[in-house]
Amino acid sequence: LKEHGGVSKSGTIVLSITTEDGRVWKAKTFADCSYEGDLMAQAGVHYTVGREGMEVYHEDLAGVRVDTPKHQFLWKISPLDEKGKLMPEVDPSPMGENGAGDKKVQAYNFRMILTDSPDNKLPWTKPEGYDASNFALLAKYLGEWKQHIHREPTFRDVMNPVMIPNHEADFNNNGAFSSDYIGKSWTYPDAGYAERQKIWDDHLLYTKSFLWFLASDPRVPKQLQAEVNSWGRAKDEFLDTDGWPNQLYIREGRRMVGMYVMKQADLQTDRTKPDSIAMGSYNSDSHNIQRVAMPDGGVRNEGDVQVSVKPYEIAFGTILPKKEETANLLVPVCLSASHVAYSSVRMEPQYMMLGQAAGVTAAMAVQGKTAVQEIDVKALQKRLREQKAILHIDQEESGE
Repeated sequence: LKEHGGVSKSGTIVLSITTEDGRVWKAKTFADCSYEGDLMAQAGVHYTVGREGMEVYHEDLAGVRVDTPKHQFLWKISPLDEKGKLMPEVDPSPMGENGAGDKKVQAYNFRMILTDSPDNKLPWTKPEGYDASNFALLAKYLGEWKQHIHREPTFRDVMNPVMIPNHEADFNNNGAFSSDYIGKSWTYPDAGYAERQKIWDDHLLYTKSFLWFLASDPRVPKQLQAEVNSWGRAKDEFLDTDGWPNQLYIREGRRMVGMYVMKQADLQTDRTKPDSIAMGSYNSDSHNIQRVAMPDGGVRNEGDVQVSVKPYEIAFGTILPKKEETANLLVPVCLSASHVAYSSVRMEPQYMMLGQAAGVTAAMAVQGKTAVQEIDVKALQKRLREQKAILHIDQEESGE
């Protein structure tokens, strides 16, 4: 989308969008299926960024999470170096009061595809701009590991590999200091294109540097270093970006405030919806949001939420802007949900299901010459069921 002036509207109707290459795209109905939600924002749809406080939607998982045991430092460790200076990758700001809202965003990272096949792996190389001092806290943490855990650290202690075919694995964040670039995603949602590119590039340099540190730094325990060097980027993955992923993992950005705001209760107690258009079941999962120096002299990660849920239904209103704002736009990715609810619904399978519902809704709105908010929900659900969508818990449990 053109960064400024990319949306042409008449009243509540989006008439066309203009892309950066100057092309103009006219349509009767639009769907913003992006991670960033720029079309939604330029169309004048109300949205939010960051975390609501506990009081906003009466969510006990909302806001700052003082007690975050997962992906946490496993013992008290000082964030200060030998000169008493705060180490890099630690925020000097206070954590905030438990349950308080803020505008901070959970960590992004790059999901790596690595291989341990000698014929298919690329060796780790020192990236341009590498600064080993950025990993002083990690070096200190790994150096104290055996003393506290009574074994050497392994690759699984600093990343989470999930095996896939052909001697490859999807490596994600794991532990206190990993591939999540904590605290560096906060401005991304509302940033301009140039700033977003810089944030993206900084995340890529961090990822390359993190892996090079593990593979080469003499402070890394030898057993862990040997294990890291037994893996490498797969030659047959991401061919156009030298084996590095071509998509930054935007876990959360803008969130629409639409016809229905999905909340913690919708995952836990109010799990059925008469206007359901899809279902979710992934646990509430927000990654850490900040890493802070504590008054007690230690360092803590904050923001992680991991709470299991049962299957729940997703209301049609979560992908609909308010009609008085825009009548021919659907938003199935930056959907209308609190930070807590988004932590579960933010998974690609749900985006696919909601995207399917958005596509059918768009077609019905065009055919019926009506606002997307006014289509017949029962008729929409009938079409989705014909396409094998699972919309209700009783339907899921019965296997129908």
